[in-house]
Amino acid sequence: AAAVSADLETRLKELVSAALVMLFMKGSKTDPFCKFSRQMLEILEKEKCEYATFDILQDEEVRAGLKEFSNWPTFPQLYVGGKLVGGVDIVKEMAEDGSLSDHLPDPSTSLDFKPLVAKPDVNPLHEKLKGLITKEQVMLFMKGDPEGPKCGFSNTIVGLLRDQGIKFGYFDILSDEEVRQGLKEYSNWPTFPQLYSNGQLVGGLDIIKELVETDSLKEEMGLA
Repeated sequence: AAAVSADLETRLKELVSAALVMLFMKGSKTDPFCKFSRQMLEILEKEKCEYATFDILQDEEVRAGLKEFSNWPTFPQLYVGGKLVGGVDIVKEMAEDGSLSDHLPDPSTSLDFKPLVAKPDVNPLHEKLKGLITKEQVMLFMKGDPEGPKCGFSNTIVGLLRDQGIKFGYFDILSDEEVRQGLKEYSNWPTFPQLYSNGQLVGGLDIIKELVETDSLKEEMGLA
């Protein structure tokens, strides 16, 4: 059999990871085209699992490519987290012995795997940052404090917020190096000050200036 081309392999990788649980089947959820696909749908419905489907009959390239890519010759094929679980025989067996639910996301948490798995991954710093970001409806992470900013950019952003009549809480990042470094990664924003509204990053000074100039700051912050 011909090897899967690099472009097709990239596309297949994206497809198998398009949803946390992906089913490649003949037909659709509402109109399965073969009894094996129908059986797979019944199993997933019983597990009360959220999943997306791809109809391989609509795309011969994907149909042929996936057999090579996964080294699995038949359909349907079930993927969880981008990894092949198996075809209908394996999935049926796992459903019968109760091990399928361990592979599937917990129905009570639509995105996370079972809390048992997720718990050790809780990042204490991320929890702390989340708490700080949502401490007030509007939070400014700055150098110094509003009465004594320690840099020109922080001074300017405080002035802009006051001019706009926006009440805000603040955190002095110079007082906590862990928060200062952690927030850069958490928000994927390398500089300060950083302004948050309703737990979401609005931006740094340049973005705030631009929003003030276009008279859209309050709207962008969900305060209009």
